[in-house]
Amino acid sequence: MDLDNLLPDVGEYGTYQKRLLWFVLLPCVLPCGFHAYNQLFMAASPQHWCYVPELKHLDIKEAKQLSIPKSNNGKLSQCLMYDRNYTAIASFPNESVPLGKAVPCKYGWTFDHSEYKETIVTEWNLVCNKDFYPTGALVLLAIGGLIGNYIFGYIQDGLGRKPAFFIYLFIETVFGIGTAFMNSFWSWVLFRFGVGFTVPAILATPYVLSIELVGPEYRTTVTILINIAYSIALTLLACIVYLVRDWRLLALYTSVPFAFFFFYLRDMPESPRWLLARGSYAKAEKILNKMAKVNNKPIPPDWFSRKKGECDKIIHDVEDKKHYGVTDLFRTPNLRKKTLIITFIWFTNTSVYVGLSYYAPLLGGNEFLNFFLAGAVELPTYLILWPAMEHWGRRCALSSSMIFGGLSCVLTIFNQENEFGTWLGLVLYCCGKMGISCSYVVLPLFASELYPTVVRGLGMSTSAVVGMLGPIFIPLLNYMGGELPLLVMGVLLLLGGIATLFLPETHHLHLPQTIEDAENFGNSKSKTSTSTKWNSERNDRQQILSSVPSWRYKYKLRQSRDYFREGRKKIASNRGLLRNVGLRRGKKPRT
Repeated sequence: MDLDNLLPDVGEYGTYQKRLLWFVLLPCVLPCGFHAYNQLFMAASPQHWCYVPELKHLDIKEAKQLSIPKSNNGKLSQCLMYDRNYTAIASFPNESVPLGKAVPCKYGWTFDHSEYKETIVTEWNLVCNKDFYPTGALVLLAIGGLIGNYIFGYIQDGLGRKPAFFIYLFIETVFGIGTAFMNSFWSWVLFRFGVGFTVPAILATPYVLSIELVGPEYRTTVTILINIAYSIALTLLACIVYLVRDWRLLALYTSVPFAFFFFYLRDMPESPRWLLARGSYAKAEKILNKMAKVNNKPIPPDWFSRKKGECDKIIHDVEDKKHYGVTDLFRTPNLRKKTLIITFIWFTNTSVYVGLSYYAPLLGGNEFLNFFLAGAVELPTYLILWPAMEHWGRRCALSSSMIFGGLSCVLTIFNQENEFGTWLGLVLYCCGKMGISCSYVVLPLFASELYPTVVRGLGMSTSAVVGMLGPIFIPLLNYMGGELPLLVMGVLLLLGGIATLFLPETHHLHLPQTIEDAENFGNSKSKTSTSTKWNSERNDRQQILSSVPSWRYKYKLRQSRDYFREGRKKIASNRGLLRNVGLRRGKKPRT
């Protein structure tokens, strides 16, 4: 027996889970949302042009006309100036002075501070021959996340969900605050690497903990709420940047408040599901008793002792091997196939989600508004996604959202360079963002239900680590500009949507606990053994049917109806088959 069998007695989604979710787990989503994208605004590059000290007394527009040549696109250059005698121009403004040739800026740059008071670009002149530095910093941030995600998986499965979160919260807070006091670009990059070490790994604990504390029917609810909190974090970040507009203050405002999260040390529990899988019965019993008390679910004093015997088989399966590694994810063929597919889809989702978020400032117009809309456009998708996940399941929701988002991104290559094309491009971008937002919600839930408890954190972290390879290259792709980034991201989404169809459905099914459970789950060769191992007969039938195409199920249903028409005698002869597959119309199978 696993926690899914214990939760009905203590409450699957009662007051205990709701309080924990709303007052602890949802706020713990904010650190990841803030630190994943605040660097975009710290390293924002405003409009700039060559500084000419002799012309500083002139109007900006007039000074530009005298000193700045035009680029090939007809706009004033941001990196070149005329090599002229500006002293003579300033002394004798009415005299004609030869333009001279265009040369790189000699005296630095003048920046437009109408949108940003100060960024690292304006403070350290990271433009022209240094304009790649902010992009390189994003790459290093992603490399930090790649390393941090890998280590986080071992910490989360080895020490527990709770210690892993607070270790990473400490690292993120210290390096986030320290960022504000850096006086050179390379020291700033070092501290941002430290912040990147925790992103997005720190999001895994509130997500996994919320999933593991509720019953199967409520996983969709908590998943949607976690992602709503993340989208709200993005919109809040846009508001903070709009009000602050200074990179040092932004670093402080998005880091200092999270130091108060250490007060959650007492309130955040360890995952009882993880404790049961590890054989820590005493700690699990304490949490479950508190859960039952808060949820007003009276249980007898010996309740857990009686239930404990039912858990012995699972513990027997894992007691000989307490420590798991990445190789265990590839040890058996069915789990290996699911791991490879999940990892590819994770790579696709992470690459495109981060890529589209990074692309928002490149859309033109107000950068704050663009980023705000990029986060806000995610919220309406949950109104569609919530019933879709409940009605059609995880696999259909994930595949359809990725294909929809992929088509939207690919269609941007047909835009024309006019006002209509600009608006059409914005609409297609928003559609692509909605599609990837939907799939980004479904994927972690889907993956957490496919990986077994003993390697769930490790499996998700491994997939996320490979996924973090995408954000390493995405800044380089966006640096190239144009529609190429959207085209590449669209193709990735389409491939990911097709790959999803090769995974089994998990909706309303018990989470696999052991490697053997995960291997049997969705494996057509193990239907009988799986149904005898798990207790809920309804879930067993759904599990069997999820591993075969829907057309085969409908064919069997039509076939069984024909049997009914042929007479009760023939039905009786096939009753055993009908009871196991669960196809008797209008009746529940007998036990």
